[in-house]
This record gives sequence, structure tokens and C-alpha cells, in this order.
Amino acid sequence: MEKQKTDICNGHHHHEHVEKDEIPADEVLYRMAALFKTFGDPTRIRILSALNHHELCVCDIAECLGMTQSAISHQLRVLKQMELVKFRKEGKTVFYSLSDDHVYTILNQGLDHVNE
Repeated sequence: MEKQKTDICNGHHHHEHVEKDEIPADEVLYRMAALFKTFGDPTRIRILSALNHHELCVCDIAECLGMTQSAISHQLRVLKQMELVKFRKEGKTVFYSLSDDHVYTILNQGLDHVNE
């Protein structure tokens, strides 16, 4: 069996020059990590997918996903804190939707990527 040669960087030269300002500040990186961690929960992805095309109330989301309203409310609280969903009140009913086009884009590009 032939061994494959592995290129090893000996650290004595520079490959591509990377400017430190090309890498986001630590605070921004932590916020990005928290954002992607939020997207890392299948239940939250299911909720975002349900809201992808329709504004829904908690009971509609719960029925659509086969979950309790309490479980949905808990996840919506996390999604609101991360500014991924917004809400509006109509009488006593609260309707949820994706907060902006960025969330729509992240969700759909993620789906496109895993479906390639």
C-alpha cells in the first residue's frame, strides 16, 4: 500500500497574508457563535421553518409541529432573545414571524446547503 505524502507547514514562511482586521472582533465572534448555536436546535429550526412563509400564533405552531404550547413558547422566547422572530398582538392573540430577510436567507441557504 502506497503512503500518501502529507504537506506539513513548518511555520518558517507565510502563505497568504491575513490582516488581523479581516477577522471579526471577539465580541462579534461570540455573538455569531450564539446565533449559530440557536440554529443548532432542531425544534427551533422547525419553528423557523413554520414561520418561513406564514405568520402564526403559538397554538398554530404547536398544532403544526405536534408539540405543546408551553414547549413552543419556551423556544419562541429563545428565538426572540436572539432577534430571529418578531411578534405583534391582535387583541389577546400574539402572532409570530421571522424578524427580517436575514433570518429567511440563513434558513434557506442552510436548507440549500444540506440538500446539495
